[in-house]
Amino acid sequence: ASRLLNICINLHRLVTIDSLASAPEFDPYKVLGVSRHASQAEIKKVYKRLAREWHPDKNKSPGAEDMFIKITKSYEILSNEERRANYDRFGQMDENQNLARAPQGFRHYHDSFYFDESFFHFPRTSRDFTDSKHLFHYNQYISEVLPDSFKRPYLIKITSEWCFTCIHIEPVWKDTVQELEPLGVGIGVVDIGYERQLANHLGAHRTPSILGLINGKVTFFHYAVVREHLRQFVESLLPQKLVEKVTDNSYLEFLNSWHEENKPRVLMFDVASNIPLLYKLTAFAYKDYVRFGYVDMGLTETSKVVQRFNINTYAPTMLLFKENTDKPADVIQAKGIKKQIIDEFVSNNRFLLVPRLVNQKLFDELCPVKQFHRRRKYCVLLVTGEVEQFVSVNEAFFDFASSNTKEVLRFAYVYQRQQQPLCDTLLKKEDTTPPQVILLERRSATGRVLYRTVTGGWNGSDNDKHRLLEQLELLQRDPSYLTHDAMLPELNNEFASMFLIQWINTAYDYLAQFYFDLLYSNWREMMPVLSLIFSALFILFGTVIIQAFSDAGEDKPAKQKATGSPKTAESSPEQESSSSRPPKKNFVEVTELTDITYTSNLVRLKPGHINVVLILTDASKQVLLRKFAKEVYSFSGSQTLHYSFLNVDKHSQWMDSLMESAPDARPSDRLDKEEEEEDSTSNKSDYTGHVLALNGHKKYFCLFRPVFTGEEAECSRWSDEDAATAGPSKASRSRSSSRQKATTLEIHHKLDRLGLWMERLMEGTLPRHYIPAWPGLDTITPQK
Repeated sequence: ASRLLNICINLHRLVTIDSLASAPEFDPYKVLGVSRHASQAEIKKVYKRLAREWHPDKNKSPGAEDMFIKITKSYEILSNEERRANYDRFGQMDENQNLARAPQGFRHYHDSFYFDESFFHFPRTSRDFTDSKHLFHYNQYISEVLPDSFKRPYLIKITSEWCFTCIHIEPVWKDTVQELEPLGVGIGVVDIGYERQLANHLGAHRTPSILGLINGKVTFFHYAVVREHLRQFVESLLPQKLVEKVTDNSYLEFLNSWHEENKPRVLMFDVASNIPLLYKLTAFAYKDYVRFGYVDMGLTETSKVVQRFNINTYAPTMLLFKENTDKPADVIQAKGIKKQIIDEFVSNNRFLLVPRLVNQKLFDELCPVKQFHRRRKYCVLLVTGEVEQFVSVNEAFFDFASSNTKEVLRFAYVYQRQQQPLCDTLLKKEDTTPPQVILLERRSATGRVLYRTVTGGWNGSDNDKHRLLEQLELLQRDPSYLTHDAMLPELNNEFASMFLIQWINTAYDYLAQFYFDLLYSNWREMMPVLSLIFSALFILFGTVIIQAFSDAGEDKPAKQKATGSPKTAESSPEQESSSSRPPKKNFVEVTELTDITYTSNLVRLKPGHINVVLILTDASKQVLLRKFAKEVYSFSGSQTLHYSFLNVDKHSQWMDSLMESAPDARPSDRLDKEEEEEDSTSNKSDYTGHVLALNGHKKYFCLFRPVFTGEEAECSRWSDEDAATAGPSKASRSRSSSRQKATTLEIHHKLDRLGLWMERLMEGTLPRHYIPAWPGLDTITPQK
């Protein structure tokens, strides 16, 4: 008996070796028709072309299915760099061969003994046509499947070529795929042996596993692999209340709520207590566009609504309503409605006749960017309001749109209060107010549009409708009719939930996933959730601890900096100010204007920036700098203001040259006799305590003259704002009085009203003195 068994084994070995020698070698390069040096882009392009050509659904030839399997198998090998390298190195890689051969020392042994598992009837999985066309690759999953999961759920099987347990679920899997795929459920297969990166990304570490994917979130299936359980699992992935159950008491409220949600309504009539899965999948796919309701015709509570719309109870029916809730805009009725028919029905009616622009996505779809000359689409936009006085205007615009439905025209409206930036951009050139009708054409995805406001405004009268119709006809004949050009800002999302609500929903999803994984002791899949929770707790407690130490540090008094330092400290940061930007530091940085810093701090100052310069002497430097820092501290948070000081003892001629370049900066050209006498005896003017606001780019300055507080502060106050209203003689007397009393008052009182002057500077109400060019800064004046 043993000799007979050896003879049978040897015969089987000879037959197997002979069949292998005669079998044609499988070469993926020849199957795809590419060279061995072809790039991944070339391989993918050829694969797509051949897959379309040999797909069994399109090619009915007898060998189409076998050829399609070969093409798919070839692409699996060549699209994966590791498998391609193994094939180039070791040759043929059929399903009966490992990726790598044995070590060189055992090669003779393996060559002399061929192990055929079929001879001993060992079970082994084989990938059939169903699995081959559903195989996922990592790049395909990231770029295609993941975004598509926001439109339909996916059922994914994790398997491998040597998974013996996978054999038992194959019949159930095939039946489930044949049932759910026509309904719109995405099907995927991941081979954990070849797509280890994708399996790790999904959190799948054992075979077989089944998981669901929806809205980018992965959920594992933990029940017995039964067809009904898989169907219920897919249904449980869908959000709750996708389809609202409608009865006689609620159908009017359901239809009339189109205005709040800005969506058409679909009523689905069928005789079934549970909402069919096909309807739920359709509602999920179009949840951003259409609101769905379901009417169970088998209930007595729905008899009125069935009779109201004259529904045939022997066939499923779908009614689609837009602005007119009394009459459906479109209807389909047939037994066994297919998914393709429903998709076409809903897709063609997913917008209202005159929708409201509530977000950028809706605007992009309603008014697409111009691509070709023959595919121009113009958007007719009504800028209006939501109060009662605009109701008649809006209704008139809807009546006009209902009677002028053309493919080239898209009608929409927008509330000015909800989309203020958009309305300001479109209405600012002609300085008009709502309601206004604007014709526009989008030219780029970045926001560039050509537009024109309809002349005469829009009040909804017959004349307005006739004028709008004439201008639309003119626009279709001559696209150059749109004369204005603008860059539109991105629209606000009016239906976006608050950040707190989004955070609560996200936290609920994570907690639910955590509980589900804890229930099934799936620790490896639960680790990312645990890591996220502990990271959040660590950040929370770390922030509290840091804040506690920061508050303790702020209670300590700040040390005073040296008064002679260019960065002058400020000891009272609580001073109130009208500046909208709070100071970022507890000191004011004041730099000195010298022949080195003069060019960068003034001549080449950035456009829009202003340098506030204090004029002082060596004797008054310490006192004025301290007072100057105190007055301007509240404004130091502004990014466009810079602070400097100029020592007139070093640069005595600069102020004289500046005042000579701007004659309007002087209070009066005619001086009193007393002033003439003073000027004749002394040619040197005292500019100590003056403050200049210098705009280096536009070549102008604003001037603050020293003022004094005290008993006679009112009669001695003088600055640019007073010069704008006072007459020449009054200005002369004020200057004379100031000079007489300057020696009796302390120097630091000169800047008492600098804070008020800074407020007017920020408001832009100070007089501006323009000069042809900035005077040069002299060299240091020698001390006498």
